[in-house]
Amino acid sequence: MQEKKIITILGSTGSIGTQALEVIEQMGSAFQIGYLSAHNNIKLLAKQIAKFNPLGVVVKNEKDAVEIKKLIDTSCKILYSEAGLIEAASDDRNDIVLVALVGFSGVLPTLSAIEHCRTICLANKETLVSAGAIVMEKAKQFKSNIIAVDSEHNAILQCLIGEEKSSIEKIILTASGGPFLNIPFEDNPNLSLKNALEHPKWTMGSKITIDSATMMNKGFELIEAKWLFDLGQEKIDVLVHPQSIVHSLVQFVDGSVKAQLGNPNMRIPISFAINFPKRYKFDFPRLDLAEISKLDFFKPDLKKFRCLALAYEAMKIGGNSCTIINAANEVAVNSFLKSKIQFLDIAKHIEIALNKINIIRNPSLDDIIETNLETRSFTEKLIN
Repeated sequence: MQEKKIITILGSTGSIGTQALEVIEQMGSAFQIGYLSAHNNIKLLAKQIAKFNPLGVVVKNEKDAVEIKKLIDTSCKILYSEAGLIEAASDDRNDIVLVALVGFSGVLPTLSAIEHCRTICLANKETLVSAGAIVMEKAKQFKSNIIAVDSEHNAILQCLIGEEKSSIEKIILTASGGPFLNIPFEDNPNLSLKNALEHPKWTMGSKITIDSATMMNKGFELIEAKWLFDLGQEKIDVLVHPQSIVHSLVQFVDGSVKAQLGNPNMRIPISFAINFPKRYKFDFPRLDLAEISKLDFFKPDLKKFRCLALAYEAMKIGGNSCTIINAANEVAVNSFLKSKIQFLDIAKHIEIALNKINIIRNPSLDDIIETNLETRSFTEKLIN
């Protein structure tokens, strides 16, 4: 009988984390939960503890650690803060660490997991955006597999099984275009927070939903793809595909194109990632192309979606520039979510930060951490 694999989920109360637990529950006895973590949703974490009986949990601070002890009747280990996330990620019992944290907070736990675990399922774009060179070098050093959970990169991974890297001509990431795809930006009162949070295809957390509305999420995925598949910028392209059925494509040197298709359901790439390289049978709704009947593709408008253009620019500059746009974006999006700035101000603040913060061509991890802090401080002052 095959032993259960131990899987730790950092960010278990978020959109990806909750769906991952649904997938694991459907698989019965295949997995044992290592650690779960929550940022703010202590009540949901308490329910997850009761249901999945993890080895331990991580909460935001000491106050939340006291609160969770009151809510649960279990002997599981309770950790808190970034130090707690790092400890959970580095537990040698882990077979898989699923990083579903939001923002730069995923960087250090991911690096720690790489040193102690052979399989990292990465659902945190900002880790590779901010520190891609450092993360991939460490993964190579420790022979750790980084498997993308994002539907686009997961699709590319599926398309590349059995293929040689030398046969890749280019990879094509698809983008839904978000809620504002067909809405003009200038002087438009419809660019409200409420409308920005109403994604037409995917159910996601608030931060990534806003990133989809600005198309910064696609910019981040371009940068991710560069590191995950070790390709130059000229070999990575983006097409807008509003139906979100074709999740990405790979074009090969002989002119062939492979694509991965499926309903817009994050449980599918999650299940593929945690079971890689095997597939597990699920009863997810099947794709009916006859019912859909039409699939559209077109190039993104880089003048309209300025955030995507800034991601291309940061990729070209290199160094710590991607760290800068990530940090500025996190602050700007958070400010938009709190109604402190307007939707179009997000791109404006990112561009100012990219032009003002000092570029370091070959940053160390300390440089990346310092750049993140400096950019956040700069952007917060700019907004205030």
